[in-house]
Amino acid sequence: MTTYTELMTQAQAPIDQADQIRKQERSGVIASIMSQLREHGLSVDDLSAAACKPKPSRGKLPAKYRGPNGELWSGGPGRRPEWVKAVLEAGGRLNDYLLPDGLISAAG
Repeated sequence: MTTYTELMTQAQAPIDQADQIRKQERSGVIASIMSQLREHGLSVDDLSAAACKPKPSRGKLPAKYRGPNGELWSGGPGRRPEWVKAVLEAGGRLNDYLLPDGLISAAG
Protein backbone atom coordinates (compact mmCIF):
# COMPACT_ATOMS: atom_id res chain seq x y z
CA MET A 1 0.00 0.00 0.00
CA THR A 2 1.20 3.54 -0.83
CA THR A 3 2.13 5.74 2.12
CA TYR A 4 1.18 9.33 2.74
CA THR A 5 4.78 10.45 2.21
CA GLU A 6 4.98 8.66 -1.16
CA LEU A 7 1.71 10.24 -2.29
CA MET A 8 2.89 13.69 -1.22
CA THR A 9 6.14 13.21 -3.13
CA GLN A 10 4.21 12.14 -6.24
CA ALA A 11 1.84 15.10 -5.85
CA GLN A 12 4.69 17.59 -5.45
CA ALA A 13 6.34 16.70 -8.77
CA PRO A 14 3.58 18.17 -11.01
CA ILE A 15 3.35 21.21 -8.74
CA ASP A 16 7.09 21.83 -9.13
CA GLN A 17 6.78 21.36 -12.90
CA ALA A 18 3.87 23.83 -13.06
CA ASP A 19 5.89 26.39 -11.05
CA GLN A 20 8.84 26.03 -13.42
CA ILE A 21 6.61 26.55 -16.48
CA ARG A 22 4.95 29.56 -14.84
CA LYS A 23 8.36 31.13 -14.22
CA GLN A 24 9.34 30.56 -17.86
CA GLU A 25 6.10 32.05 -19.17
CA ARG A 26 6.24 34.97 -16.72
CA SER A 27 9.36 36.47 -18.25
CA GLY A 28 7.75 36.32 -21.70
CA VAL A 29 4.59 38.00 -20.44
CA ILE A 30 6.61 40.75 -18.76
CA ALA A 31 8.64 41.30 -21.93
CA SER A 32 5.43 41.55 -23.97
CA ILE A 33 3.89 44.07 -21.58
CA MET A 34 7.06 46.18 -21.51
CA SER A 35 7.16 46.14 -25.32
CA GLN A 36 3.56 47.35 -25.50
CA LEU A 37 4.26 50.08 -22.95
CA ARG A 38 7.21 51.34 -25.04
CA GLU A 39 5.16 51.09 -28.24
CA HIS A 40 2.47 53.35 -26.79
CA GLY A 41 4.84 55.72 -24.99
CA LEU A 42 3.71 54.64 -21.53
CA SER A 43 5.67 54.01 -18.37
CA VAL A 44 5.19 51.61 -15.49
CA ASP A 45 4.09 54.66 -13.45
CA ASP A 46 1.32 55.34 -16.01
CA LEU A 47 0.15 51.76 -15.64
CA SER A 48 0.29 51.95 -11.86
CA ALA A 49 -1.64 55.23 -11.76
CA ALA A 50 -4.37 53.79 -13.98
CA ALA A 51 -4.68 50.70 -11.80
CA CYS A 52 -4.98 52.76 -8.60
CA LYS A 53 -7.54 55.27 -9.87
CA PRO A 54 -10.10 55.98 -7.12
CA LYS A 55 -13.78 55.45 -7.80
CA PRO A 56 -15.64 58.66 -8.57
CA SER A 57 -17.69 59.99 -5.68
CA ARG A 58 -21.45 59.84 -6.04
CA GLY A 59 -21.70 63.06 -4.07
CA LYS A 60 -24.49 64.15 -1.79
CA LEU A 61 -28.10 63.68 -2.77
CA PRO A 62 -30.26 66.80 -2.69
CA ALA A 63 -32.41 67.27 0.41
CA LYS A 64 -35.95 65.97 0.23
CA TYR A 65 -37.11 66.47 3.84
CA ARG A 66 -36.73 69.26 6.43
CA GLY A 67 -36.92 68.26 10.09
CA PRO A 68 -38.68 70.12 12.90
CA ASN A 69 -35.48 72.05 13.72
CA GLY A 70 -34.50 72.73 10.10
CA GLU A 71 -32.40 69.60 9.62
CA LEU A 72 -32.16 68.41 6.01
CA TRP A 73 -32.28 64.79 4.87
CA SER A 74 -32.17 63.30 1.38
CA GLY A 75 -34.24 60.23 2.20
CA GLY A 76 -31.54 58.13 0.57
CA PRO A 77 -30.06 54.81 1.63
CA GLY A 78 -28.29 54.52 4.92
CA ARG A 79 -29.13 55.18 8.51
CA ARG A 80 -32.09 57.43 9.22
CA PRO A 81 -31.40 60.61 11.21
CA GLU A 82 -32.58 60.72 14.82
CA TRP A 83 -35.28 63.29 14.04
CA VAL A 84 -36.79 60.96 11.43
CA LYS A 85 -36.81 58.07 13.90
CA ALA A 86 -38.44 60.28 16.53
CA VAL A 87 -41.15 61.50 14.14
CA LEU A 88 -42.00 57.98 13.01
CA GLU A 89 -41.98 56.58 16.58
CA ALA A 90 -44.38 59.36 17.61
CA GLY A 91 -46.78 58.25 14.86
CA GLY A 92 -45.94 61.13 12.52
CA ARG A 93 -45.73 60.92 8.75
CA LEU A 94 -42.54 61.63 6.86
CA ASN A 95 -44.55 63.25 4.06
CA ASP A 96 -45.44 66.06 6.49
CA TYR A 97 -41.76 67.07 6.35
CA LEU A 98 -41.39 66.87 2.56
CA LEU A 99 -39.87 70.02 1.05
CA PRO A 100 -42.17 71.98 -1.29
CA ASP A 101 -40.67 70.77 -4.57
CA GLY A 102 -39.41 67.59 -2.96
CA LEU A 103 -35.85 68.80 -3.56
CA ILE A 104 -33.49 71.62 -2.84
CA SER A 105 -30.04 72.10 -4.28
CA ALA A 106 -27.83 70.49 -1.62
CA ALA A 107 -28.28 68.59 1.59
CA GLY A 108 -26.54 70.35 4.46
